[in-house]
Amino acid sequence: MQKFSYVIKDEVGIHARPAGLLVKEAKKHESKITIVKGDKSADATKLMALMGLGVKCGDSVDVEIEGADEADACEEMKTFFESNL
Repeated sequence: MQKFSYVIKDEVGIHARPAGLLVKEAKKHESKITIVKGDKSADATKLMALMGLGVKCGDSVDVEIEGADEADACEEMKTFFESNL
């Protein structure tokens, strides 16, 4: 399993637009990608689950990636988070 933490910098957190982009990015990979905030987690391919985490600007999330392409998926997700969130 690959894992990294990220502090959200987007002023409005993970809302509809960036959540939609995150779902599209996650679906490009074979690995299971999970976003964890505190004691809650969501599958990164599920839009409503992501929005249900209530991630706001300044919140720290953990991104867990497990599967066949986890190393590549981890690097690409890090780049996505830095560019979009």
